[in-house]
Amino acid sequence: MKTIQILNNKPETSSQGMKLQKLFSIDVSNGIINPLVGIKTGLILLIFFVLQINIAKSQETWSLERCVTYAIDNNITVKQQALNVNYRENQLLQSKYSLIPSLDASLGHNFVFGKSTNIDNTFSSINSQSTSVGANSNVMIFNGMAKQNTIKQRKFELQSALKDLEKTKDDISLAVAQGYLEILFNKELVSSTKEHIEVTKEQIEHNKKQVEAGSLAKGKLLETESQLANEELTLTNYENQLQLSLLNLMQLLELPISNTFDIVIPEFEASMLDAGLLSSKDVFNKAVSERPEILSKELALKSFETEGKIAKAQLYPSISAFASYNNFYNNQYVDISGDKMTLSKQLELNGQNVIGLSIRVPIFNGLSAKTNVKNSQINYENSKYQLQLEKNNLEKEIQQVHLNAVAAMKKFYSSEKAVHNANEAFRYVEEKFNLGIVTPLEYNDSKDKVTNAESSFIQAKYEYIFRIKILDFYNGKKIVL
Repeated sequence: MKTIQILNNKPETSSQGMKLQKLFSIDVSNGIINPLVGIKTGLILLIFFVLQINIAKSQETWSLERCVTYAIDNNITVKQQALNVNYRENQLLQSKYSLIPSLDASLGHNFVFGKSTNIDNTFSSINSQSTSVGANSNVMIFNGMAKQNTIKQRKFELQSALKDLEKTKDDISLAVAQGYLEILFNKELVSSTKEHIEVTKEQIEHNKKQVEAGSLAKGKLLETESQLANEELTLTNYENQLQLSLLNLMQLLELPISNTFDIVIPEFEASMLDAGLLSSKDVFNKAVSERPEILSKELALKSFETEGKIAKAQLYPSISAFASYNNFYNNQYVDISGDKMTLSKQLELNGQNVIGLSIRVPIFNGLSAKTNVKNSQINYENSKYQLQLEKNNLEKEIQQVHLNAVAAMKKFYSSEKAVHNANEAFRYVEEKFNLGIVTPLEYNDSKDKVTNAESSFIQAKYEYIFRIKILDFYNGKKIVL
């Protein structure tokens, strides 16, 4: 029986490849192709490609930029702060509408039993009904610029809320970046440990051959196998740490827990680690003029300053203009001849138009106006302290971040040298071990030193990267890996 391979003609060594070749082969004995076999093969191919597409989708990885964007779009704290912005927008809009003249309309209907008022203001013992209509308008001409200053205050409050929203987004971005780098750190630990396990396995195979040849005691082989068991335990712990860091990031992103969630491993440029650090003073001088938490407090200070002007307006007279129209109809009104007056006649006679000015002069109000002025001054002074406190905190944070970055840089370069020295020492011990000069205990001890040095180096590298990114963040740069 002859067969034609649907796949390529290259030999497939893996068991999965052999199964695929067997599945996708078509019987062409006697030169006849079975059509049912062809249909079956086509369906299998289609299902295979669909499964591959679904697997690719399920294993989709997330970049840092995508994580930050998704977190900002879905974080509840950010959404709450956005609602606060909407609230401030409504308050600003309402303060602008307060400049428009007010307009009210009224309509009433009365039932009077017993004595009723006649059109000539006399009374008669008769039941009556009356309907009244009216419209009133009022506009404030002067009230110590209180409304205009209220509009200014609402603008400052809105701008402050926008800066608070920006600060909330920045905090989320930092938290996501930290979680992202923690995953990268754990991934490197897992990868490094797996490499060491492979080296240990190769050493075990080498030792087995030496034991079989009688050139190595079996006890030394058991020591190397014990080392492998310890390294596999370490790998398990690192893998658990990796899963926990993935879980933390998913929770931070408000994502449903999934075993397929993973992140993109970026390529770090050497220039990132070799870049010089800016001084903390230079970073602070820029941050104090750009950071949203500082700008928010400055806007709050202006808001309280305007609030003081609004409070002082209560001490001044206010002037307003008003206009009104009123009319009514009574079903018992009669004219001179004794005939009941029609609706149109009564509306013609009873209509009243009023236009006037009103001046309100505050004389005594329980000293509430003066108290409000004093309280507004207290709020303003307190806001100045809050602004200064925010600047002090920012300066302390930047100083701490800069100090941590310097320490992380020194730790990075020191651990880099330690890894190099540990590898050189291990290479020397490994050569002597293969010659039977050193014991497995000494060999394992040297290998442990390499593992510990690499672990410290990985931790130092990611700590250094994170410290640099935080320093750049305060310097007004976006966090990008």
